[in-house]
Amino acid sequence: MPQIRPITDLRNTIEISELCHCSGEPIFITKNGYGDMVIMSNETYEKELAAAEIFRKLLIAQRQIDAGEGVNGEQVLEQLRSKFKYDEL
Repeated sequence: MPQIRPITDLRNTIEISELCHCSGEPIFITKNGYGDMVIMSNETYEKELAAAEIFRKLLIAQRQIDAGEGVNGEQVLEQLRSKFKYDEL
């Protein structure tokens, strides 16, 4: 479940840091009752970036498929079998 904290909680940096590392999720910081910032551990940030990169690549691949670009997976395997004269790929 997402953590939502008021901006005044940032005064206790040790507690916020521990929460970031223990929860493994972003912490949403509010100011005057409205969303203001999101903080997270470096590990969580890197995981989020990696996931975003995967989704970006999947979107590019889907657009290529929709445009009729690319090669069928079976065709690729057949080309590899022929090139390397290998029957078990």
